[in-house]
Amino acid sequence: MARVVVDVMLKPEILDPQGQAVQRALPRLGFEGVTDVRQGKRFELEVAGPVDESVLARVREMAETFLANTVIEDFHVHVEEEAIR
Repeated sequence: MARVVVDVMLKPEILDPQGQAVQRALPRLGFEGVTDVRQGKRFELEVAGPVDESVLARVREMAETFLANTVIEDFHVHVEEEAIR
């Protein structure tokens, strides 16, 4: 099985109140030097079999149709490599 990841983020021109709240809270918690925070979503899809271009195209279709609101969000699809332990 392989894992395909879809990262969804608000487009840069869209205000991100949740990200702004996190940014304002960080200095109060002792974390200095962060100049911007954007909040997003991550979807991990386990797929059967090898991941080829047709599988990635199908995942992109899922993202455009259901996982992301493409009016206000951008998304990136990639295959997650298995971590070496």
